[in-house]
Amino acid sequence: MKTAVDKKKLYINGEWVEAKSYTTLTSPYSGEALAEIPAATEEEVEQAISAAYEARKEMASMPAHKRAEILEKVAAQLQERTEEAARIIALEAAKPITTAKGEIARTVQTYKFAAEEAKRIHGETIPLDAAPGGENRVAFTIREPIGVIGAITPFNFPMNLVAHKLGPAFASGNTVVLKPASQTPLSAYFIAELFEKAGLPKGALNVVTGSGRTVGDKIVTDPRISMITFTGSPEVGIGIRNKAGLKRVTLELGSNSAVIVDEQVDVDRIIPRCVFGAFSFQGQVCISLQRIYVHEKRYEEFVEKFIAAAKQLKVGDPLDPNTDVSAMITPKDVDRALAWIEEAKQGGATVALGGERDGNILLPTVILDATPTMKVSCQEVFAPLVLINRVRSIEEAIELVNDSRYGLQAGVYTDNVHIAWEAVEKLHVGGVLINDIPTFRVDHMPYGGVKESGIGREGLRYAIEEMTELKLVIFNKNK
Repeated sequence: MKTAVDKKKLYINGEWVEAKSYTTLTSPYSGEALAEIPAATEEEVEQAISAAYEARKEMASMPAHKRAEILEKVAAQLQERTEEAARIIALEAAKPITTAKGEIARTVQTYKFAAEEAKRIHGETIPLDAAPGGENRVAFTIREPIGVIGAITPFNFPMNLVAHKLGPAFASGNTVVLKPASQTPLSAYFIAELFEKAGLPKGALNVVTGSGRTVGDKIVTDPRISMITFTGSPEVGIGIRNKAGLKRVTLELGSNSAVIVDEQVDVDRIIPRCVFGAFSFQGQVCISLQRIYVHEKRYEEFVEKFIAAAKQLKVGDPLDPNTDVSAMITPKDVDRALAWIEEAKQGGATVALGGERDGNILLPTVILDATPTMKVSCQEVFAPLVLINRVRSIEEAIELVNDSRYGLQAGVYTDNVHIAWEAVEKLHVGGVLINDIPTFRVDHMPYGGVKESGIGREGLRYAIEEMTELKLVIFNKNK
């Protein structure tokens, strides 16, 4: 006899609505059923968009202090329910519970930053008399909410990446239709409950789960939605961009992030950080450390110490607080990663560690001497897999980092300020991190990439700029 699981409802116009059809959500680690999840129809998505559209005027007219108060209440509730929230993430995403608690701590900060930014939205004055004919006129700008925002979020940070959509959207007076990833809907419904208790107006947040073809396409193409904010794969992101028409679009897409290690660096000091960057949450992070380029004078030492440290990682149940690496999000992703590893082996690369599966877990994998054209190098692997290659110079390393369709963040370890500045100037990425891995992110910094890593920037203040319209006001003092 099967154990009954929780049956979730759509969140539309401030109400929990029974859906017409459902799918079963299972744990990536154990395969056990976790919940019955609504598979929204186009009609149900229509209801969600209508609710958001009707609520937009109320949200736009809400005082900044009230918007900030709602966001602060959500942050406080989330802080109080950290254990519960982290467990949800561990179950639905197989994120190790200790890592999941770290995500909750960051999510609390994200909502707090959003509350602060709600009170700092402003324009500027413009000296029109700088141009002939502009005398006796006063000009200033104001920022207004863009309207209804369609938010489409991925599985890998199901609380914090939702916060990076909802936080700035509500801080700037917008309404949202949220489509969370199919594998991590429980986090989104949990957050909707917190906003409901915090007093967010009905219709300001609507959560609809289901297929990208039904839910996503409707959100992207509906003319009442003014902006799409999406985090996910480049293939889907490019498709959204092509369908969105004149909507504003922010895309946070993939990467095959790299770090460069110069010859003077203290290897012992950076090994723990590099291992963390490569294997945290099974490498399923947009800025996961996928490529490491080490100066040839330190290469052998680095490889030996990196592999020794990686062997100490504990693999297993995401609910075990000692687990470092657990299951990947789907068995198909494990299959894909193994196929790419096999391709690298056939091409002459060396699998120095791992390269095997244990159920739905891909064991931490280190590959040496991979060529730039191998899939494990030139594509986003999104798995607990890292390449370590030797380079003769920093110039060569920079060229290899830039030889990518992506450009999100890159790191450089060096004690030489001239090399650091050379990297800053020549690396074609959205963020350069000196003496750190590319996996570093705090939630108020500008975050985004170039090339196929996306367009636009997240980070609360920067996202608010994306989610507002600039209006110019001119007063003519000559009556």
